[in-house]
This record gives sequence, C-alpha cells and structure tokens, in this order.
Amino acid sequence: MKYALIGCGRISTNHVKAVINNKLEFVAACDVVPEHIENVLSKHGLEKDASIKRYTDYKKMIEENDLELVGIATESGIHAEIALYCIEHGINVIIEKPMAMSIADANKIIELSEKKHVKVSACHQNRFNIAVQEMRKALEAGRFGKLSHGSIHVRWNRNKDYYTQAPWRGTWAQDGGALMNQCIHGIDLLRWMMGNEIDEVYGVTKQQFHDYLEAEDIGMAVVKFKNGAVATIEGTTNVYPQNLEETLYLFGEKGTVKLGGKSTNNIDVWNFADETEADQSNKGLEEQTSNVYGNGHTSLYADVIDAIRNDRQPYVDAYAGRNALELVLAIYKSQKEGRAVKLPLDDFASVDMTGEF
Repeated sequence: MKYALIGCGRISTNHVKAVINNKLEFVAACDVVPEHIENVLSKHGLEKDASIKRYTDYKKMIEENDLELVGIATESGIHAEIALYCIEHGINVIIEKPMAMSIADANKIIELSEKKHVKVSACHQNRFNIAVQEMRKALEAGRFGKLSHGSIHVRWNRNKDYYTQAPWRGTWAQDGGALMNQCIHGIDLLRWMMGNEIDEVYGVTKQQFHDYLEAEDIGMAVVKFKNGAVATIEGTTNVYPQNLEETLYLFGEKGTVKLGGKSTNNIDVWNFADETEADQSNKGLEEQTSNVYGNGHTSLYADVIDAIRNDRQPYVDAYAGRNALELVLAIYKSQKEGRAVKLPLDDFASVDMTGEF
C-alpha cells in the first residue's frame, strides 16, 4: 500500500515507526522545512533511502504520486485543509489530533469522505493501549453495571523550549491550548467510555504560567452525560518539573478501574464484583512505552490498513475525531460565555480568547 507523510515534526517519528512496522510502501514525505524530513528519516535509518521522495508542497506530492494512504501530522490549524485535499483526490487519511479546529471543518471531512468512499481515521492512538482495551472489554461486557462517574487527569509539563520549537504551538489559529493539544487524547477516551452522548458541559480555563502563549495552560470541566453519569476533566501543562500522569477513572455500581502511567498505559486499580481468576493478570498491568505518545500508532495504522482492504470503518473513525473536538470546543465556549453549554455543538471555531481568562 503506497503511503506518504505530510508534516515531519515532533510526532512524525511515531508515524514513521508505524509505517515500517506495517510494511507500507513509503513513497514520499513532505514538510515545508526540508531538514525536518531528513531529521525524522535519520531516526529510522532512512536518510539515504532515495526511494522516499522529498517534497515541500503537499499538493505537488499528491499530484505526482499514486497514493492510497496519507498520514497528516502538520500543525493543527491546517489538518482540515490538507485532509480535504487528499480526500478529494480519493486518498485515505490518518489525521493527527485534533482532526480539525472547528465542527464545520470536521463535518466537511466526514461528508466528503463518505461521498468519495475513502477511509478517515482520527489519530487517537491511546484507544489501542492494552490497559484501555481491557477497560473497554469490561465496559462492553457490562461488568461495571450502571455508570456513576468518571474522570480524566492529564498532568503534564511543557516548558518554553517546547513552544519555541514550533511557533504555532499555543496559538488560537493553529493549535489551541493544553486541552486541545495535550488533553484531547484523554478527552477522547473519557467521552468514548462514558457513552458519547453528552447533555451539557461547564468549563473553566486559565493561563497561569505560559504568558508567552495565546491559549490556556490549565483547563477543567464538569460533563453531564445523557445516560445520567457525570465526569470531570483536568488538563494542564503546568506540572513541575516534568510529566506526572495521565489517569482515567471509571466508577460503576459493580466495578472500579483506574488507568494510570504517563499516558493511560498502566492499570492501577481493577476491582469488579464478579471477579474471576483471569482478572488477576490485569491488576498492576504495565505497558512499557518510550514516550507519552505510547505504542498505539502501529496498531492504529494496522487497523486503518485492514479497514481499507476490507471496506469497513476504522476503529477510530472521523466521528470519534469530531466527538473529541466537540468536547474541547464546548469547554472553550463555556469559558468564553461563563455558562454551561448544551451539546450537540453546532459550531464554535477556535477563537481568540485573550483577556477572557
């Protein structure tokens, strides 16, 4: 399957690793800064591979190559533009989070992909974590009983060096803040686990320590789900001196699970009323990861490849991407308007909220 990567920044090495692990035909890589391409290829011993074409113009790359799958890992603000161009040309896409910066653009991606019969996957790779998969299996088996509440905590650190590496980070037009960039993976997991259907959201965001950014470095929210469950969200880049944890809690009448580690890659608590001997292997489960992005990109790519070959929806589809985006935007809207916000959200494009904190 012929593949190309657009965007060769910080996260791109996980995409290249997934390409290699899944034995895709790596046709081309594109970045507006040519040395970024060489940097990521060199991490995987591919810097001398002349079969991988290099481009600075993604449109030219698409026009000159017969591609089946494209990974989009650019700054967030142009995800939708690139995705729509690829889809228009009949190319399947994996889009890094967030899938788009507005509900309108997310809807355009969904509508065009269905019209063109191509597959779109939002890159929420943590759904493939072993711990997350175990929680999901227990949930689908009804082992939690009625859900009471849940929470996601993304307690990470991002210093000034991180933001100076890429000037688009922390801007409203191209990124958003801690919730949109760092916490959206956890927000995706929380919404997915708790039934997806949300009644209303009340959120507060602030900028505490990163005054050189436009966007927030701490966001908190309370979410009321239509099934009666409630949840809290905490996402921040203010933890001193380094990443602390990403934890997901789920509380039901017959079960309690806490996923922990740096990126929901461990099982810290696993308690069920109908406990069996098989549950013992989940207590204290730890999945080793090399960074906070985890190991899920390889599994997500494998799933998308299979979805293309068997003409089915990807496990993490475009609707999942829109759901995670919608919840972040609802928190931003709540902060902006100082009130609880009802869902579904018709649209709330990323806006300049400077002075609103």
